[in-house]
Amino acid sequence: MQLSHRTRLLPGSLAAALAAVFTVVVVSFAGPASAHGSLTDPPSRNYGCWARWGSDFQNPNMAQTDPMCAQAWTANPDTMWNWNGLYREGVAGNHQAAIPDGQLCSGGRTQSGRYQSLDAVGPWVAATKPNNFLMTLTDQAQHGADYLQIYITKQGFNPATQPLTWSSLELVQTTGRYAPAPQYQAQVNAGSRTGRHVLFTVWQASHLDQSYYLCSDVIFTGGTSTQSPTASASPSRSASASAGPSPSRSVSPSPSRSGATPSGSAQPPKACSATYTKTSEWSNGFGATVSVTAGGSAITSWSVTLTWANGQTITTAWNATVSTIGSISTAVNASYNGSMAAGQSTSFGFNGTWSGTNSAPTLVCSAR
Repeated sequence: MQLSHRTRLLPGSLAAALAAVFTVVVVSFAGPASAHGSLTDPPSRNYGCWARWGSDFQNPNMAQTDPMCAQAWTANPDTMWNWNGLYREGVAGNHQAAIPDGQLCSGGRTQSGRYQSLDAVGPWVAATKPNNFLMTLTDQAQHGADYLQIYITKQGFNPATQPLTWSSLELVQTTGRYAPAPQYQAQVNAGSRTGRHVLFTVWQASHLDQSYYLCSDVIFTGGTSTQSPTASASPSRSASASAGPSPSRSVSPSPSRSGATPSGSAQPPKACSATYTKTSEWSNGFGATVSVTAGGSAITSWSVTLTWANGQTITTAWNATVSTIGSISTAVNASYNGSMAAGQSTSFGFNGTWSGTNSAPTLVCSAR
């Protein structure tokens, strides 16, 4: 109130200039809203871009190695910074009526088109998954979920060359209700699909009529994941695909290539795993090490997302660049330890603060 009083005493032109500067500063430094969430495994398009480039967004290599994220960043940096805020309100469950074809990944160009670039057709980086896998949605605000509707594109649809439409999707699962928690998981069966697809998830939050629309790019390799949902992340009941609405249009677009992997410089991410070890603990402080191991093929870079459940904060780190937003920390390899042969391991460490229970974070490892 004192600042406002002084501002009224300034000459009109100077007050207007200061007000304009203040507005620009607020908009330019707006970070991700900490009160929402997104699909983190397999990562949604905007979460994946943030995880890979959030701490390295000025790297000119983004345009060559990850062109779809580069165009999203150029169109509107908030697409990545606000990776956890892609939602609409008041849809009342009429998702197909509210979201037009070609605009599914942006939630119908929600929030004045902030996420419009996510609808761009092209070689988005895709996570490699077995056909039966565990999906993880991170809910930073613990809104809960009335349900998750999980769609996968039909075999023959090529998201690298075709816009995503409701008729190109098949509803494979509608979950039951999830109690508020940091994460929600569902076991997803992709059937006999092979190659590149889009996993499209509708998350209906419980606290309001708030609907999230999340596009994740995946490459199905066959096989079954050995993971299973934890009790706290599982729905209170499950339902088959027939329990939810089916797409209103059933004609599938003609495929240009069946299960094709797009050409270009962007390559699908490769496998890696991460293991957390707490090395020391003292009053309100602790140290930890995370080991990162390449999967069955060589990798050139990696990142590890750590989702904290009890307010831990990383203060210093070594052998990786670490950034933290809300309850999620993201560690990106240093210049000297990103490349590893198949099965090779490296590690990074950090110190942090804690209160309450210093429990281990949930880890998600991504590699290229």
